[in-house]
Amino acid sequence: MQEALQILNKYWKHNSFRSLQKEIIESIHSGKDTLAILPTGGGKSICFQVPSLMKEGICLVISPLVALMKDQVANLQQRNIKAIALTGGIPTEEVIDLLDNCQFGNYKFLYLSPERLQSDWIMDRIKNLPINLIAIDEAHCVSQWGHNFRPAYLKISHLKEHFPKIPFLALTATATPKVKEDIIKDLNLQQPAVFQKSFSRDNLAYMVFEVEDKLHRIQQILKKNPAPSIIYVRNRKSCLDIASQLNILGFKATYYHGGLSYKEKEKNMQRWMTEETQVIVATNAFGMGIDKANVKTVIHIQLPENLENYYQEAGRAGRDGNKAYAILLNSPSDSLQAESQFINNLPDRPFLNMAYVKLCNYFQIAYGEGINEQFTFNLNHFCTKYSFPILKTYQALQFLDQQGIINLSQEFSEKITLQFLIPSKEVIRYNSLNPNDEEIILAILRTYPGIYEMQTPFNLSLIAKKANVKEEAVHLVFKKLTEKEIIDYHAKNNDATILFNEVREDERTINRVIKHLNQQNQLKKDQLASVIDYINNKNQCKSQLLLAYFGEKSSSECGICSYCISKSKPAYLDKELSNVILELLQKENLNSRELEKKTQKSADAIIFALQSLLEQDKIKILPNNKYTLQ
Repeated sequence: MQEALQILNKYWKHNSFRSLQKEIIESIHSGKDTLAILPTGGGKSICFQVPSLMKEGICLVISPLVALMKDQVANLQQRNIKAIALTGGIPTEEVIDLLDNCQFGNYKFLYLSPERLQSDWIMDRIKNLPINLIAIDEAHCVSQWGHNFRPAYLKISHLKEHFPKIPFLALTATATPKVKEDIIKDLNLQQPAVFQKSFSRDNLAYMVFEVEDKLHRIQQILKKNPAPSIIYVRNRKSCLDIASQLNILGFKATYYHGGLSYKEKEKNMQRWMTEETQVIVATNAFGMGIDKANVKTVIHIQLPENLENYYQEAGRAGRDGNKAYAILLNSPSDSLQAESQFINNLPDRPFLNMAYVKLCNYFQIAYGEGINEQFTFNLNHFCTKYSFPILKTYQALQFLDQQGIINLSQEFSEKITLQFLIPSKEVIRYNSLNPNDEEIILAILRTYPGIYEMQTPFNLSLIAKKANVKEEAVHLVFKKLTEKEIIDYHAKNNDATILFNEVREDERTINRVIKHLNQQNQLKKDQLASVIDYINNKNQCKSQLLLAYFGEKSSSECGICSYCISKSKPAYLDKELSNVILELLQKENLNSRELEKKTQKSADAIIFALQSLLEQDKIKILPNNKYTLQ
């Protein structure tokens, strides 16, 4: 392994490997198929980059994450290692040139998505490359029971026919026992060596807190731990809202979501990486390829979709080995909201069939026709035309894409962004002087309250519908407001594209894939049920619950999670505080924050006492989140 260490030191300036990296590299170097399950931050890329550099030829890296592919290629190129990524949107002529470079230009790494392997001519070109290793990143995508199943992964095993003596390395950060089985079987790994790092994080305290005022609790946490922190939220609007509120409270905060431009993402991320800001508020678009060792706290203020995602996001805390916190703030209505967002929007058979039929009608495709036809596509316009819910429709189209019925480009940013440049009182004055424009402007302000602060993605069809006017009328108002320098307006030509891979057969098409839809829907229901069990379970260590989900048993409790800490609280303190709370509630109904102020006790102590009183049926919670006596 001396050569491997020399390569590690030469290109990455490290003198030793992390846990299991050396063993995985030895396995690959000996020519064995290998499965490596390493948690987030475990250094998976080194496991294929080093052994490939030890041999003549090129490493084929299959990954579903375009951003991560670009990041790794840029990283390798900075180290003077020749690497190429065949991402979407590259013209065919350019792809041919890039593959020529791979064949004759002494390149060491070729990154591509699994969907690229479905093109026969690309597969033919790859067969002629001097492949020395095939690395499959995010390998859980091959399993229908994985949290990001992609049918294109099932075709990867065909590479075995063309490269029978070349080792496969399957990599993933999270895999349940069932998913692990599927990876080995569906990728056709031959007697693989399996390396699995424990999912246990001894320095990471998993905390679940029942709270009504989440912003107040965030304020307390950030004051107690004034170190780099990540706050995960479910949508783009929450990013801006929470970051703005934290800045008002005196914390330095920025935000990150998929709707920002590349420059904005880079600027905001660098402000956090260099600790110009303490907090970054982000959607799950943030995190892939981000490695900041000293993150002290990761806070989730809404329930995650599944424990796989939660474990990865929470695991971005404490990578330096120091004690860190993964905190999930939960309120009584969160489970219902999560069910509404994740489960109620799942497309069932009738909706999937209707969406497919309407999609074909939308593009005027006749029965028995449509194969290889490509169209530009605006999701918002399609949903407005047929009165479809956007999220449910998007999930239906994604499923049709996963099953190979259509190819759907992932370019769903809006065609338009705009921002008001004048204060709200000036907008009111403009409305009074221009009553014909007022209905459209009011519809915009009601729909996009953050439009004064930033360039905001804009749904033209929705505003036209709300203002009860045609889209042309909205365009005319935009033109007038732009000329008067009231708004900053940008139109982008970046609709999605849809390619039909099969002839239209309506129900026959849907009947063929309905089994997979039912499996996928059931999986998502089971995954959310596991999340709800994780937050509601008051009788087991949180670390043990997570380990059990990933098939790992632990006989000892972690001692630092919210459950373990609650066990160590003296009972007499709870009883004393409970009596004080009951006395206060005899006079008036109060929420937890008001009780905290009146008793001068910590938020943890108040919540602990309230939970105890609720369980004893001595108090109940009202719809306004105030407590009252039973």
